[in-house]
This record gives sequence, C-alpha cells and structure tokens, in this order.
Amino acid sequence: MTGNNQSVISQFLLLGLPIPQEHQQLFYALFLAMYLTTVLGNLIIIILILLDSHLHTPMYLFLSNLSFSDLCFSSVTMPKLLQNMQSQDPSIPYVGCLTQMYFFMVFGDMESLLLVAMAYDRYVAICFPLHYISIMSPKVCASLLMPLWMLAIFNAMMHTLLMTRLSFCENNVIPLFFCDITALLKLACSDIYIIELMIFIMGGPIIIVPFLLIVMSYARIVSSILKVSSPQGIHKIFSTCGSHLSVVSLFYGTVIGVYFCPSANNSNVKETVMAMMYTVVTPMLNPFIYSLRNRDMKGALIRIICNRKISF
Repeated sequence: MTGNNQSVISQFLLLGLPIPQEHQQLFYALFLAMYLTTVLGNLIIIILILLDSHLHTPMYLFLSNLSFSDLCFSSVTMPKLLQNMQSQDPSIPYVGCLTQMYFFMVFGDMESLLLVAMAYDRYVAICFPLHYISIMSPKVCASLLMPLWMLAIFNAMMHTLLMTRLSFCENNVIPLFFCDITALLKLACSDIYIIELMIFIMGGPIIIVPFLLIVMSYARIVSSILKVSSPQGIHKIFSTCGSHLSVVSLFYGTVIGVYFCPSANNSNVKETVMAMMYTVVTPMLNPFIYSLRNRDMKGALIRIICNRKISF
C-alpha cells in the first residue's frame, strides 16, 4: 500500500463517526433523513426561483446559488459517509480523496462567500431602499457572483495541486468522515510549510474577512432600523437578523474552530462533531432559515401548485 518514500499511499481509511456498532442503523437512518431533507429543501428553492418570475430578483439569485452550493456541499461528503456505514468499508482511493477534498473546498468556500454577498444585499435593501434597484442591478449581481465562483475554484485548485506534491508514508487513517485538508496534512511525511502558509493567507479573504463583513453589515442594518422603524418593524428585522446570524455563527464558528484554532487542543471527536455541524447541519438548516420561512417563497409555491392544478 505504500512505497519506500515517494510512492504515494494508494488509499486512505476514513474512520467516520465514533458510533457504537449497536447504534449504527439508527444513525444511518438519521443521517439519510438529514441528507434527503437537505437535497429536497434546496432543490425546492432552486426550482421555485427558476419557475416563478416574482423571484427573479438579486436576493433570490444569491439564494439560488447558496442552495446549489449547499446541495453540492452536502453531496460531497454524505453519500460516502452513508456508503461506509452500510458497507463497513472505510477505504477511499487516493485520487478519490483528493477529488473529494477539491469539491469540498469549492462549495465550502462558496458558502462563505455567498453568505457575505447576501448580507450585503440585505444591507443595501434596508439602508438604501430607494437606490436598491440601481445598486443591485442584474449586471452588478452577475459581476459579483462570477468572481466569487472563480475565487472558490482557484483556491481549491491551488490547494489540491499543492497536496499532490506531498508524499505519504505508512499512516493512512483519517480520523474524520471525509478527506479534509488539515487531516491529510497531519498524515504527510514531507514538508507542509507552504500549504499551511497558503491556508492562512487564503483563509483571510475567504473565511475571516467575509465573517467580519457580515457582522459589520448586520450592525449597520440594526443601527439603521433603530433610527427609523416602528416597534413592529424593529421586531421583524431583529428576528430575521437573529435567524441569519444563528446560521452564520454556526457555520463560521465551527469552521474557525476547526481550521484556525490550534489542532493540538481539539480531540478527534470534537473535530468530527464540529465538522458535522458545518458540513451536514448548516446546509440542512439554510433552506428553512433563509427561504422556506419566507413569505415570497410560500407565495411562489402556492402559485406554482395552483397553476399546475388549473393546467390539469
């Protein structure tokens, strides 16, 4: 399975989740239900936005991209986890591991970048309502989305290519349920300084800066609302911001905890649970918090169902 030095390990072993054998089937059913909920919720959002012309606005353009990103982000890890739980075979080929890592980074980065784009959209809508249409025109939104996707793809490609230069020796056990870059770096037996440096350099514009911008956006929104709105309006905005910020905190809190806190202080179980939160729970919650509670989305669903009934 290994060579002397440079011969790369042909496969890795994913330890998965620390679940007792007698509870495997119960957790398999739970994770399958969570994954199907994620897929169904995000697909409904994408289809509604595509079919209903009332939702062809900047906010829902970002939401459709977020739903697509969430759907893919969860699909990168969950099918393999479910397969491993059923087959009891934790192996993943070397190429498959790097491929999983690449797509995990692409859609994970897009999750972060889209959250800040959505926060900016809400900031403009609430703080500059009269100029919203001119500031957030379709051209501006398209020109904003394209660089975000390119940045996510470039970052993932760069790290994946750097990973191919590493050699792995005897240890091939990954203490997670997916191929994570930090877990792979711990298994490498060649110099990892360059990759670690790039993680911190690129982690700023992709994780830390978006998080700070989101906090600033919501702070400006709250400040603006407190000055002009009625008590009912204040309550509505606070409840909306609270919901958004809860998912933002869940996603960024666990990501920062895994990737930017000293790994020596994190047990494997703690890292696995934190990874589960942002890879499985957050993509499942986003449809409910960002869209399915939204009046426009409910209206679109009712219109499409009624139109179908009339056509039949």
